[in-house]
Amino acid sequence: MINKLLKDLNDKQLTAVTYDGNPLLVLAGAGSGKTKVLTHRAAFFISEKKINPESILLLTFTNKAAGEMRERITQMLNSPNGSTPRPFAGTFHSFSARLLRVDGEKIGIPRNFLIYDDADQKDAIKEILTNLNYSTDSISPAGIASQISEAKTNMLNPLMYAELAKGEWQEKVFKIYLEYEKYLREIGALDFDDLLLKAVDLLKNSSGTLAKWQRQFTHILVDEWQDTNKIQYILTKLLKGETGNLTAVGDASQSIYSWRGADYRNINYLTRDFPKIRVVNLERNYRSTQIILDAANSIIKKNTSHPILKLWTNNLSGEKIKIFRARNEIDEASFIVSEIDNLITQGVEFSHIAVLYRTNAQSRVLEEALLHAGIPYTLVGGVRFYERREIKDVLALLRLLVNPKDSVSRRRIEKVGKTRITKLNEFSNELPPNWQETSTTLDLLDKVLRKTNYLAKYKIESEENLARLENIKELRSVAAEFPNINEFLENVALIEAEQLDTGKIQSQITNHRSQRNAVTLMTLHAAKGLEYGIVFIVGMEEGLFPHSRSLFDSI
Repeated sequence: MINKLLKDLNDKQLTAVTYDGNPLLVLAGAGSGKTKVLTHRAAFFISEKKINPESILLLTFTNKAAGEMRERITQMLNSPNGSTPRPFAGTFHSFSARLLRVDGEKIGIPRNFLIYDDADQKDAIKEILTNLNYSTDSISPAGIASQISEAKTNMLNPLMYAELAKGEWQEKVFKIYLEYEKYLREIGALDFDDLLLKAVDLLKNSSGTLAKWQRQFTHILVDEWQDTNKIQYILTKLLKGETGNLTAVGDASQSIYSWRGADYRNINYLTRDFPKIRVVNLERNYRSTQIILDAANSIIKKNTSHPILKLWTNNLSGEKIKIFRARNEIDEASFIVSEIDNLITQGVEFSHIAVLYRTNAQSRVLEEALLHAGIPYTLVGGVRFYERREIKDVLALLRLLVNPKDSVSRRRIEKVGKTRITKLNEFSNELPPNWQETSTTLDLLDKVLRKTNYLAKYKIESEENLARLENIKELRSVAAEFPNINEFLENVALIEAEQLDTGKIQSQITNHRSQRNAVTLMTLHAAKGLEYGIVFIVGMEEGLFPHSRSLFDSI
């Protein structure tokens, strides 16, 4: 069994899988087989060290990844599903929910507690805003939810948040946060952040409970360590205790979720808190060519904030990276369409091609170019540009300005806030009789946004709100191309109609692997861990890639 289990590992992977000490940190570069190491190490514990499978805890960040790890371990041990005990493999949140179902009553959490997802959370906040007489026209429930989540990620309860609050706005957030927590307690519900917070609270305040779970899980393996946040780090340390066996796998260079609380410095904290930790570097890449790795290495080596892995591969072949200097995003999209056309004539499948960008707002020009060229595409992890909520809102405002009898647009704006219709009517009455001929689309758009105070919906700084503002900024660039507002709205309508033409394209958001033969459009965040034969990366320019917000966040 041992030879069969270990025969396909390289030297560094073998060292990591069979290391007999504790704890172990595996710094695993992209494409270096980190999942293989994790699953083989778990199987090694079971088959060779005779560790009870039910004493092994594998923690990761998606249910899909957890399921794949369970499946791999089962196959390696040659045990059909369900015939023998298996390790617990799940997300931090699913594990915390399990812990609280069993022992949460010790800190006042009912055994049958509800779990509020994002939609439930926003609905609850809407209700609270109404009760506090706060207008949803100016306060975004999604933005408030983001603020509360950030506070919880930093382990700040409402009173602690209040101590740090500055200004009238944060005072409002505090009041909403306080009522939100009261609301959850009254109905016996926890949101996703609470699952982690309450699990840590339980383990910290009940030594007997902590000892029980430490006895239950003696071997802990954590995937994507660079994506853990403060609470997850504390939770892992509590479970490990003095004697627990800990294996953490990660790579600071792959940390892309700082906006949701992930802290790559947890890698450094691990070596600080456990000075005798063994560190194994996985630097052999099985996914890319040496040309691509050399380019990546030359860029990432300039980073001095964390350990840098120098990736290498035996695959020395491969094409050189091509650089195209476009005049603007339209020129860029035209080039990509031309290149795709050439590739297809050479026999390349559409599904082997991906176009990556930093923000979803960048998809608009690409979508239109592919659409006009008749190239099928699928949009992963996003909504087509003109179907995005904020874009439909702004277009409805403009359509209603042009045609006050447009009942569809009126109903949409009423849902956004009836006061905005009043403000729009006031603005319309101020315009001269020939305004459609004398005013530019861009000028009208800006004035409508200002007069209706629409952007106030997204004034709370959150990733979602910033993305929506970027989409509106992109819509402004379209407006600049069509000075006449009627021509602008006509162009938008034609594009929308073309997208709805089933003979042209289907871009439903499903598992992109099940889509028909089509080019894939997605952000870099969505692309993590995927492979394509041909990849275009757009917007490689200062302030956009990396994004100026990312640069600011890292300071």
